[in-house]
Amino acid sequence: MNLSVSEKEHIVIFDGVCGFCNGSVNLLMRLDKKRIFKYTSLQGEYVKKLDIAKDLDSIVFYDEGELYYKSTAVLKILQKLGGVWLVLGVFLIIPRFIRDFVYDVIAKYRYRIWGKLESCRMPTVEEEERFIS
Repeated sequence: MNLSVSEKEHIVIFDGVCGFCNGSVNLLMRLDKKRIFKYTSLQGEYVKKLDIAKDLDSIVFYDEGELYYKSTAVLKILQKLGGVWLVLGVFLIIPRFIRDFVYDVIAKYRYRIWGKLESCRMPTVEEEERFIS
């Protein structure tokens, strides 16, 4: 399913071949009871239309017209999720270079620890409406 993106969309863009990233998206979909997020992979066709680097190695969060990367993306996603997750927004006061250093260390070893898939994750029939191709 291909959606047109509006300023009001909340899109999580993740590494579709990363085991950790896929597990995180699965968890986020379970926590997202209001179904406010849409999902797409960095390797997908949709991302080619966006103004982001082609060799990007980061989660990206498109939120109401703004793009967020790395640790900021993660924290903004959790804030948007609401509830108890709002509390984690306090970490935004930590300077971004420190937060992103921690993010980069995890990103550097994610394939070794959680594995790399042969191909991008395919949504189930129930998930299809939540994914952008």
